[in-house]
This record gives sequence, structure tokens and C-alpha cells, in this order.
Amino acid sequence: MGTAEIFFISIGLGMDAFAVSICKGLSMLKMNWKKATIIALYFGIFQGIMPIIGFALAKKISNSIIYINYWIAFILLMAIGINMIKEAFNNNEKEDDDVSFKTMSILAIATSIDALAVGVTFAFLNANISVLVILVGIITGILSLIGVKIGNKFGEKYKRKAEVFGGIVLIFIAIKILIENVIVI
Repeated sequence: MGTAEIFFISIGLGMDAFAVSICKGLSMLKMNWKKATIIALYFGIFQGIMPIIGFALAKKISNSIIYINYWIAFILLMAIGINMIKEAFNNNEKEDDDVSFKTMSILAIATSIDALAVGVTFAFLNANISVLVILVGIITGILSLIGVKIGNKFGEKYKRKAEVFGGIVLIFIAIKILIENVIVI
């Protein structure tokens, strides 16, 4: 898997955090860069750590399922992408600008579960996890800062579009993996 593909995966993974950051920005009466930075750090760090955890877990079992690893990668990325699109139309999210440890840890874990699954996928594909960890952490942090600012400035308008875009990116990458590794043309 090349750097360009990993870059697009990182953008796709960062879209959940971007969407939540927009909600955080929505709830700020005035733009607060300190809170925006805290939000970006939580999301970026958790998005960077979770693929490592998924990668390590999958490496322990990858030899026993080596002949179906591309199917697993395809199914995981498709499921993540479809779930992201589905969640884009779920209106149950609570909006507040609290950046306490408890609140941000819960949000960061919730938005980085997809990154854990992608770490599993990278283990099955024998892909370079270090590039993913660096890119997803940085890109998610940047997207989170931008999301807080957009949320504060423009509101709910872009949240759904960001989540749908992230889901579509992951679905296309899943299809590409399947075509490259399983389907013989």
C-alpha cells in the first residue's frame, strides 16, 4: 500500500473526529483556540495510537488466517465506511464544548475505533503501519482544528458531508484492495 493510499485512509479516518470537532465548535459562543488545540491533540493522539493496537492484535493471529486476509481487509473497510455514512444521518449527538479528560477520552476513543480496525487491516496486508500512525495522527489533528473553527463559524452545515466523504473514501479503498488482491481479471 502506497503513501497516497495511506494519506486518503488517514483523511477518511479523520472525518469522524472532524465531524465531532464541528459539533464542539458549534457549542462555543466564541472561538476558543485553547479548547480547539486540546480537542485536536486528543483526537490526533488517539487516532495515532489505535492503529498500533489493532496492528499488534492482528499480528498475533495473522498467520492462521493468511489466505483470507484481503477479504478481511475488504470487509472491515467496507463496514467502517458504510457505518460512517449511516452515522452521518444519525441525529443523536449531544453538543457541548466541554474538554475535560473524561469527555475528550470518551469522544477520542469513540472516533478512533475505526482506526483500530484499520490497524488490523494493515497487519493483514503487511502494510507500513508507521506511515499510517504518523499521517492519521497529524491529519486528524489538523482536521479537528479546522472542524472546531468551521463549527464555530458555519455550524451544522458541513458535519454530515464530512462523515459521508470519509465513509466513501474508505469504501473505495476497500474495493481497490479487493480488485488488486483477490479478483483476477
